[in-house]
Amino acid sequence: MANVLRMSDLPLAGKRVMIRADLNVPIRDGVILDDTRIRAFLPTARQALDAGAAVLVLSHLGRPKEGAFDADASLAPVAARLGDLLGCPVPCLADWLDGANVAPGTIALGENVRFNVGEKKNDDALARRMAGLCDVFVMDAFGTAHRAEASTHGVAKFAPVACAGPLLVAELDALNTALAAPKRPLVAIVGGAKVSSKLAVLTHLLPQVDRLIVGGGIANTFLVAAGHDVGRSLFEPDLVDTARDLLAQAQQLGRPIPLPKRVVVAPEIGDTVPAAVKDVDAVDADEMILDVDAGFARELGDIIKGAGTVVWNGPLGVFEYPAFAEGTRLLAQAVADSPAYSICGGGETLAAIAKFGIADRVSYISTGGGAFLEVLEGKTLPAVAVLEQRAANT
Repeated sequence: MANVLRMSDLPLAGKRVMIRADLNVPIRDGVILDDTRIRAFLPTARQALDAGAAVLVLSHLGRPKEGAFDADASLAPVAARLGDLLGCPVPCLADWLDGANVAPGTIALGENVRFNVGEKKNDDALARRMAGLCDVFVMDAFGTAHRAEASTHGVAKFAPVACAGPLLVAELDALNTALAAPKRPLVAIVGGAKVSSKLAVLTHLLPQVDRLIVGGGIANTFLVAAGHDVGRSLFEPDLVDTARDLLAQAQQLGRPIPLPKRVVVAPEIGDTVPAAVKDVDAVDADEMILDVDAGFARELGDIIKGAGTVVWNGPLGVFEYPAFAEGTRLLAQAVADSPAYSICGGGETLAAIAKFGIADRVSYISTGGGAFLEVLEGKTLPAVAVLEQRAANT
C-alpha cells in the first residue's frame, strides 16, 4: 500500500474538506443514464459529513472547453442525484472558486472543474486558489489519478493537508494485494483490440506473472507472430516482431503464452452474420477471427482455476454479439468460480462482468480504466505520488 495519509485517520470536525471525486457519469438531455459512480462515492461523503466536516466535492464531467460554461457538461444533475441518495440538499455551486460558503455538517458540489482555465495543464495559480478553499484536501478519484491536473495533483501540493479517500485507498490496497504481494500463481489476462495500447502492460507483466493470457485483437497479432494467417482480422503488422519477441521470452521463462488452435470466424461483425468454428490455419482471406472456441476457453479456465491471484483487463472476443460471446463468457465464469483473489478493470471488462452477471463473485472491480492500466504498466500515478510526498513531509 502507498504510504499516504488516509481521510479516515484525520480529525475533520469543523474543517473545510475538499474531496476530488469521480462523478463523471453518462448524461443525456440532463438525465443520468448510470449513477454507479455517484453511488460508489456515498460512503466517502457520509463519512466526511458524519465527522462534522464542511464538504465541498469537486469532479469533472465530459470534455468541455476550458474557460466557458457548457450546460451539457454541467454537474447540476449530479448534484441533484447525490442529494437524493444522501437525503440532504446538495447545491451545485457555479462560482465556487471565488469562495464556497459551506457550513459544517453540510455538503455542496462545485461546478465542473474543467470549466476552469488551467485545470488540464495543472496550473499552479489555479491549484493554489483551490487549496485556499480547504483545510483538508481528499483525493478519492482513482479513475483520474493517472492525470496530473489542478484538481487531482496541483491542489494536493498546496493544500494544508492532503490525504487519500476511502475509494482511492481501496483501489490501492486491492492493486497492492494483486501485484505487490500476490498469492501465487499470478495469472494476468490482457485482452482488447490493440497490442499498441497494452504493449507496456504486456512487457511489464510478462516477467512478473506466472501465466500471461492474451485475447481479442491483441491475440490476433500474436497468432500472426506465431506464423498463422488471420484473414481480415484486426491485427497490428508493426507489432508482429514485438509479439514474436514476447512469445519467445515467455517460452524461455517456461511459461508459454497460450494461443488458440480453433477460433470463431465470420465475414463481418453483426447480430445475424453466420459464424463458424475453424482451425486457426483454416481462416479464409475474407474472414475475421472474432472469438476463441469453447475448448480453448475451457483450457484457459483450467489455468485460472489453479491461480492464487487473477488480474483481468480486456475480453477474448467481440462479446457484445451473441455469436462471439462464448469465449469471454467462459472466461468470466472461470474467474468467478476460481478461489483466487481476482481484480478486474477497464471499461470492456466491466461491461463483460455486468453482461455475464459475475460482479458479486469478483474480489475487486477497479473503477479506473487508464489508471488501472498505468498501474499494470508499473507506473506510479501522479496523484498518488504527490500524496506520498505530502505524507513523507508530515
